[in-house]
Amino acid sequence: MFLMDSLIRTCEWSIPQSVEKVALAEGMDPERMARAIAAGRTVIPANPVRQHTLCGIGEGCRVKVNVNIGTSGSRCDPALEVKKGRAALDNGADALMDLSTGGDLVAIRKKILKLDTTVGTVPIYEAVRRAGNAGDVDADLLFKVIREHCKQGVDFLTLHCGVNLRALDALKLDPRLMGVVSRGGSFHCAMMMQREEENPLYTEYDYLLEILAEHDVTISLGDGMRPGCLQDAGRLAKSVEYVTLGTLAKRALEAGVQRMIEGPGHMPLDQVGYNILMIKEITDNAPLYLLGPLVTDVAPGYDHVVAAIGGATACQNGADFLCMVSPSEHLALPDVQDIIEGTRVAKIAAHIGDTVRLPEGFRMEREVQMADARHRLDWNDQFRHALYGDHARKIHDRDGKTETCSMCGDLCAVKMVNELFGTGGKKGR
Repeated sequence: MFLMDSLIRTCEWSIPQSVEKVALAEGMDPERMARAIAAGRTVIPANPVRQHTLCGIGEGCRVKVNVNIGTSGSRCDPALEVKKGRAALDNGADALMDLSTGGDLVAIRKKILKLDTTVGTVPIYEAVRRAGNAGDVDADLLFKVIREHCKQGVDFLTLHCGVNLRALDALKLDPRLMGVVSRGGSFHCAMMMQREEENPLYTEYDYLLEILAEHDVTISLGDGMRPGCLQDAGRLAKSVEYVTLGTLAKRALEAGVQRMIEGPGHMPLDQVGYNILMIKEITDNAPLYLLGPLVTDVAPGYDHVVAAIGGATACQNGADFLCMVSPSEHLALPDVQDIIEGTRVAKIAAHIGDTVRLPEGFRMEREVQMADARHRLDWNDQFRHALYGDHARKIHDRDGKTETCSMCGDLCAVKMVNELFGTGGKKGR
């Protein structure tokens, strides 16, 4: 047991060194960040038992990107998952989640926790593997697994506390085409229906908060009732869960436990904004963590692009943390290249969000410098300011190292206007 105050409690009367460090990295006043953490509007998931690069999520911070990795029952190669984790971090990921369901889950998690980043897990997956099926998971087993994840050093846990009997009744009252697509959500539905009991994470929520407070682990309140297709976006179950998560978020803050909210799943683009605003209002602007949203269902193989479109719109309306969607979403377990491509596209969506949410917005230095480099036809500077400059350089250079791009060639508008007005400047290769 850690005999220390939680980060929330400490921020109520002082500015911890970790908060000051993250605030400076975000270009934010440390006192303001400490107030935001105490108010539950910013989190820094950081289990005290392990040291790693810290990640601020929420009010005043840049939009962050999480990448899901992990084995499955069909494909279990722990070394590959570590390689995927490193590839994600090399391409800008701010956090990883180990969603492993195949192999020695404790050993796999131990390997992933050695990576220098914030790490999250979903304990119900391991509980189901140990029990054999969801219906045999009881409260004792589930809380035992949660404690083990905390003790091992996991920084944040996705826990589906809002999947309760009331949400299940809403699902029955207003049926959905896709039913429940959240794996954790489906496990809890099976537990409740087969055992004819309420979700233990809901009935024993205060006990859960005691465990998390003891280890200063952040709870990510899972979106177990998120819609799995556009046709289900307006159904009742997700809204019932939103209201429950608002109450649970308040109780977590009162207990000194950092919390994030997850949501909102598949939905048409014009519904993204008001769903984000609704969740933010109900949860008093708790940090919001999203998979997607997926704004069309007919682009398998390109769902990373679909999620980036939804994610950028969500960030415009207040989302704080994007979960990478890979090209293999809905199709297969991602490989390394899927992870790289998905991470890059998610980072682009996050950057677009930053051009709206940060004080300097689209006038941020990087955007201004890129515009200037393009004006000067300075390719080295363009590649330096690009999010993924090496990739851009390969594309530019494939037709030879030319002064202009090979699409315009000698008819380049920028070059022509620079010559007419005597503008431009020093160029670089």
